[in-house]
Amino acid sequence: MSPGIGLMKRRLEKEKDAIALAVSGVAKKYDVKPDDIQTLETKYHDDAGDWYVALGWDEKKAVIQMDSVLGIITEIKEI
Repeated sequence: MSPGIGLMKRRLEKEKDAIALAVSGVAKKYDVKPDDIQTLETKYHDDAGDWYVALGWDEKKAVIQMDSVLGIITEIKEI
């Protein structure tokens, strides 16, 4: 039996960890320099254990959803 989500240590415990992963994912997917990316908003969903980070660069914006336990990006949605 595996431990429940409440017993597992989260890999993305802090907001700065989530922002770093989001910036890295956007920089890689859209071939943008990390210095050109701005953090617009962050939110943590307590029930799901997901981070949401809104980023902007040039004329584009994206919302990045990440699983805090696995420490991975689950979706990048350009808006």
